[in-house]
Amino acid sequence: MRMCAGNRAIIYCSTTDPYQVIRHPDPARQAELSKHSRLVVRRSLELILARSTLNVRVLTRSPLAKSDFDLFEAFGKRLTFGMSLPTLRDDLSRFYEPKAPGPRQRLAALREASRAGLNVFVAMAPTYPECDPVDLEATLQAVADLNPITVFHEPINIRADNVQRIQARATEMGAKLNTEVSASRLDWQRYAMEALLTVHRIAQKVGLGDRLHSWPDKSLGTLAVANALGQPDRHMEFIYDNWNRISEWPR
Repeated sequence: MRMCAGNRAIIYCSTTDPYQVIRHPDPARQAELSKHSRLVVRRSLELILARSTLNVRVLTRSPLAKSDFDLFEAFGKRLTFGMSLPTLRDDLSRFYEPKAPGPRQRLAALREASRAGLNVFVAMAPTYPECDPVDLEATLQAVADLNPITVFHEPINIRADNVQRIQARATEMGAKLNTEVSASRLDWQRYAMEALLTVHRIAQKVGLGDRLHSWPDKSLGTLAVANALGQPDRHMEFIYDNWNRISEWPR
């Protein structure tokens, strides 16, 4: 977990999903490890609730979080619960997030959280090059129905060998992905800005414009990139508006 500025919140988790499935060749050991993992998360939340005034932001891909909805509810406005939901297409998710629960499972968990009265947010991240405007609008409309506090958005980035790994997975499954967007750094930057602005436009259409918080990569915030992609003034205004934004919190 990590401390977040702005709303003085503990984040579960900024780098590792707090609700992971523990795998071990010995079933008994796997059950034991899973039990301890769950205990660490729940007990730490109980201590934050009872012994501090800190806010908490929970971000996960796992419906396992539903087992703690009772505890989340006890936090009231001090806690927001969110899930990563880049698309509604389970087929795409199998290439990009092969070991994670499918988007439809995540959406079902978010709907359950919303019905339980939790303060819900969504990380529409990372969206994929195959997410066309039709797909993006379907996802954003489903998100809008949840009445979320905030919707974060980030297009998929080029990090380490992730593009090669994703492509290898797709090839293994007999599918072709749109890897052309990562042919060069400038190709990716062009794709990323187009994706950010497309989601921004669709969010306005479905009534989420005031709650959309884009996450532009730091490499997009240079005049060289702005000039290369055109409309430098609009580009830089968009980037800095989102970088300087403080995310909404329940009132």
